[in-house]
Amino acid sequence: MPADAKPRALLPVRPLLLLLFITSLVLIYAYSSFSPPPPSYSARLDAAVAVPLVPSPPNPHIRMRRGAAFRSYDDYLRHQLNKTLDPRLRRVWATRDWHRKVDAFARFFEALRAEGLLSDASRALCVGARLGQEVAALRLVGVHDAVGIDLAPAPPLVLRGDFHAQPFADGVFDFEFSNVFDHALYPDRFAAEIERTLRPGGVAVLHVAVHRRGDKYSANDLLDVDGLLGLFRRSEVVRVSKVDAFGLDTEVVLRKKGPP
Repeated sequence: MPADAKPRALLPVRPLLLLLFITSLVLIYAYSSFSPPPPSYSARLDAAVAVPLVPSPPNPHIRMRRGAAFRSYDDYLRHQLNKTLDPRLRRVWATRDWHRKVDAFARFFEALRAEGLLSDASRALCVGARLGQEVAALRLVGVHDAVGIDLAPAPPLVLRGDFHAQPFADGVFDFEFSNVFDHALYPDRFAAEIERTLRPGGVAVLHVAVHRRGDKYSANDLLDVDGLLGLFRRSEVVRVSKVDAFGLDTEVVLRKKGPP
């Protein structure tokens, strides 16, 4: 047997072993850096919350899509999951979109920190977080007690949860962020759940599109920002400003009334 036969046979194996070793390290880091939700997070995680198919009260500032007339709430959930679980979209969100969006969200959150609306000690929730880019951005800027919810979980950053019936106890979050208001079939419940799970004095930040039609998965169109502000009956407006946020043009910042 030639002297170099053995080394040639091993050459294709070494890159594979190296790849497996690196992949193992990445997985170990991802899961070791994830701590399970504290008890206050998981207080209602296993509770099945039924959401009846009852239309929200008419709102002249919010136009509900005629195509959003679902036969059942399960039909609505299946429609939303068609986007959330789309393999092509999930590949895009996890690859070329990931760093771009994490960096952009980090800039938004740093600006909120500078205004005193967010701090390292904040317990934060991202509503409708998909794969968790917003959560990753919060942790990147130092807000380590951050978690997201979506209909399809994406551990370790995103838990399973419905924004019409958040799976959390009352008043457990200091800060909540969302950019999926247009997906709400019941806008009033969407807002009420954010207010319920925010502590008094807590801050909610929403990125929305005003006068701009969303995609085919949107359940409503916001015609005027007053339509959104009127839903948050237990909060005061901190500011409304323009923002350039992935097709959304308005940032709304609210603070829940009551002593902290």
